[in-house]
Amino acid sequence: MRKAPSVLLLWSIAALYPATSFAQSSEQGRFILHKFARTNGEEKYTIEKSGDQLRLKSDFLFTDRGTRVPLKTAFTATSALEPLTLALDGQSSRLSELKDTMELDAKKGVLKLVRANKTEEIAAPQGTFLIDGYSPVAMQQMLMRYWLSHRRPTSIPTPPAGSVSIAPSEAITVTVAGSQRKLQGYVINGLIWGGETLWMDEQNNLAALVSNDAEFDHFEAVREEYEPALATFIQTAAKDNLAALAKLAASAKQPVAKSLVIQNVALIDGTGAAPVKDATVFVEDGKIADISTVAKPVIPAGATVIDGTGKYLIPGLWDMHAHYEQVEWGPIYLAAGVTTARDVGNEFDFITTVRDTLAAGKGIGPELLIAGIVDGNGPMSLGAVTADTPEQALEVVRRYKAAGAMQMKLYSSVKPELVPVIAAEAHKLGMTVTGHVPNGMTTEQAVNAGFDQINHVQYPTRDLLHLERGKPVVADFTTEDAKRQIALYKQKKIVFDDTMSLYENFLHPASVPYATLEPGVLKVAPQLAEALASPGVSGDRAAQSTASLSAMFATVRELHKDGLTLIAGTDQNIPGYSLHRELEIYVEQGFTPMEALEAATSVPARVMGLDKTVGTIERGKRADLVLLDADPLADIHNTRRIVKTISAGAVYEPAPLWQSVGFKP
Repeated sequence: MRKAPSVLLLWSIAALYPATSFAQSSEQGRFILHKFARTNGEEKYTIEKSGDQLRLKSDFLFTDRGTRVPLKTAFTATSALEPLTLALDGQSSRLSELKDTMELDAKKGVLKLVRANKTEEIAAPQGTFLIDGYSPVAMQQMLMRYWLSHRRPTSIPTPPAGSVSIAPSEAITVTVAGSQRKLQGYVINGLIWGGETLWMDEQNNLAALVSNDAEFDHFEAVREEYEPALATFIQTAAKDNLAALAKLAASAKQPVAKSLVIQNVALIDGTGAAPVKDATVFVEDGKIADISTVAKPVIPAGATVIDGTGKYLIPGLWDMHAHYEQVEWGPIYLAAGVTTARDVGNEFDFITTVRDTLAAGKGIGPELLIAGIVDGNGPMSLGAVTADTPEQALEVVRRYKAAGAMQMKLYSSVKPELVPVIAAEAHKLGMTVTGHVPNGMTTEQAVNAGFDQINHVQYPTRDLLHLERGKPVVADFTTEDAKRQIALYKQKKIVFDDTMSLYENFLHPASVPYATLEPGVLKVAPQLAEALASPGVSGDRAAQSTASLSAMFATVRELHKDGLTLIAGTDQNIPGYSLHRELEIYVEQGFTPMEALEAATSVPARVMGLDKTVGTIERGKRADLVLLDADPLADIHNTRRIVKTISAGAVYEPAPLWQSVGFKP
């Protein structure tokens, strides 16, 4: 077991490196860049000293699913690393343009910022450092050197965004070219939403960074000589961030009681049965021991009692399309009433580490189920796990099975001829198959090749209605072709996780403020607010996008009307809140409130083969429960009115959970 470095040791390290020690006459370096652990680019940087100034130049470039993301950076500072100017030109993601310049006048305490051709002057407190987000990596190295050489301040102002804080984490030892190197870890908060982890070597060079990019996807940068240790960096970062977050959110979790009683509550058990008034639910050691409707049930001595008078108890909710890319999703899910999440595409080392750490009770979050993602190589490929031959496909399926994945998730670049190979091996091993319909296939072909489930409603919508770009959208499901496809889906018992709330975010008309559809967008952390508050579609594209959105809604209605199974999932939309929007959309499209609730409780439990242990409020099942202060059957919007979340018998208060990750409660 590794020990965290002592305070004395950390102070000694800082003392060894006074400010001037970083002012080398010249320096150059190269970082290998990754997305989802897949190498996708590089960053080269140089630092030159001229007189009493340092000049850093960085050339950052990665390619994300066929799109180049370049960023050129120029930074100047004094030899003591006091920042002077920063210029950024390029992109931080496929969707984020950057053309910013900053000029700091430390004596006057003013930062001159030029952004989007607008110039403004911003107050710059003493100790300000110039940095703008996760990239380029060389600027994070400069930030760390500044912090180390300036006696490790509690926080560093980083206008206009706010401030960052840096805290030491565990030191690790990695092997490079046959020799061992000791690296000191640090967790940084404030540059992105949530924490990121980096390591500095004994020469105060940044060795590796594990972060998220501007699309909130996994991003890693590793100095080239440390590249073989990528998996170690990812696993260690996950553990460090889970531990830090568990401490931050500790006030939200009540001590786990051996005996818990929720009394005088209106019980909606998730089976479809009518609500039971004035029920009392007894929980012992995290499981439902009994359910009573007598007027004065006997309360066990020493039990923790929750008075549910005037409140409603429902099963814990499921998000069946999660991408749990940051540990901060854990508190969010619990705050939103989600006690089980199915991750359908993630980094292997990250997600298995998070799942196992949560299962061991060493973090904070819902039960995590894994669908192992596989893609094919190509310009649009995603992730490091790929298969292009039958042999590779079989190896991938077996690897995920050994890691405890319950499903295979196929991504868009998988070769169509490999789908039946993957499906057959998955079924042989007791796994099911879900995912995108691969390029070159129809939904019908994917189902015939072995898919059990389909991610995203766009695929059946496209194929049932034969949608083509630029042609009118006609939602006609009465054609013989549509009838044949639907009959096949019913015969094969295909399950759809439609992610309609995501499409609504992307495609809603600009004339409808998104907050009127999803009020949760007003409560997200500041670093997320601008990116998640979609302005909607306007201009020439508005009519087409509205028609496409209407066709997807119509497909949800049709699939439900035909008795097909839909399960609630959100993808990477408004964290936590979008699951509730998903249920509201279901009701708007013809579900009863009870059916909508079941789509996020008992139905996903059955789909995942876990209905004997979870998904409803019945004796012997895991005590995953949500206490609401209003009736969700009277108005499905009331699923948002969460009083407490109970996960395996542990009771959580929503407000401090939201606050622990920077959201407004």
